[in-house]
Amino acid sequence: MTELVDKPEDIDAARDTAPDAAHDDALPLGPQSLVWRYFGDNRMYLIGPRPAVLQNMLAQLGQGVLDHSVFFDDTAARVKRSLPPIFNTVYGSDDDHPGTQVRDFHTEIKGTMAPEYGGGRYHALDPETYFWAHATFVDQVLYFADTFVKRLTRAEKEQIYLESKTWYRRYGVSDRVMPATYDDFERYWDKMIDEIVVAHPTAKYGVGYVTKGFPCPKGVPAWAWRLIAPVFNPVAAFLTTGGMPPRTRELLGLPWSERQERRYQRFAALWRSRPVNWVWDRLPMKVRYNGYAQKGYARA
Repeated sequence: MTELVDKPEDIDAARDTAPDAAHDDALPLGPQSLVWRYFGDNRMYLIGPRPAVLQNMLAQLGQGVLDHSVFFDDTAARVKRSLPPIFNTVYGSDDDHPGTQVRDFHTEIKGTMAPEYGGGRYHALDPETYFWAHATFVDQVLYFADTFVKRLTRAEKEQIYLESKTWYRRYGVSDRVMPATYDDFERYWDKMIDEIVVAHPTAKYGVGYVTKGFPCPKGVPAWAWRLIAPVFNPVAAFLTTGGMPPRTRELLGLPWSERQERRYQRFAALWRSRPVNWVWDRLPMKVRYNGYAQKGYARA
């Protein structure tokens, strides 16, 4: 992976001067887009923390979280701070979204890599690092929809990717490393999973509860957690481990058997079934979608 040193001119070079400019190689976001249909769907919890864990398996990104984030002290706070502007970037209008603010949150996230990862400098606005974070969200939409909603056609996957290019450009970050087509994205994704990602300590910490159990969340009485944990922990471990690509399970040391894989696939098939989708599609909007998606659809 290339690195971006922390010089102002290098940071500026990573930015796109016209993040909202129209591009012929992408598709728009909006109520007719598949990204809108799936990204804010509340069934997304079924994939577990797949995007967050995969993000932190890129050494540069994992190091940035390790050095600068409150992730280790208050994981919930980090999630609450990070996700709203990303959702609003997707569900905002072309002229009113926080994409460049999301980018600018990362201006000072820089430092030196640990020796086991080659040393050298890292910066969150390195286009290759920044795009990997986005790629995990694109994969999130693709994996969730194809696993828990319906088997996507090739054309639907291509449409999601072309819409995601508009999404990425809203951040105002250089798109020079963004694959041109969905075919290119598939090759990029496979290479990252097969050759690049590592078991960074940040990622390992993020899935530690799979084998150790989830710690009592802040604000939950200890006595209540003792009653909840025996049910919550196995479910969380099942969704987290089942939702990870096989090689990443191995890198992170997540236990998984063929029997568990069969159970996971049956579980996913149940959610994809026609009766379940029929019921889900007839539930109120406030049940089916998170608040950011609801606001986007209401505005549109």
